[in-house]
Amino acid sequence: MAASASAMVVTSRAELLSLFRSLLRTASKFSDFNIREYARRRTIDGFRENRHLSDPASVAAAFADGNSQLDIARRQVLVYSLYAPNVKSVMEIKYK
Repeated sequence: MAASASAMVVTSRAELLSLFRSLLRTASKFSDFNIREYARRRTIDGFRENRHLSDPASVAAAFADGNSQLDIARRQVLVYSLYAPNVKSVMEIKYK
């Protein structure tokens, strides 16, 4: 009963946009260009794939997955910052 009640919670558009912005913000914190761009592309592609979800249960499941991905990305930003190289990528020099 509790699992079905939590699945019935409707995720608002504002919550979804907040998750999207948080994922993009977290992606921008990666020090390595390739990882930063991969996380950014993965976020955008994930939201595009789930754009047409209409079932509240599937929207809630996708939202929960997005939140878990956000937690993972935040931990990875910390780990990558500890072992980041001091040399910039050629792509970073080109873009700046």
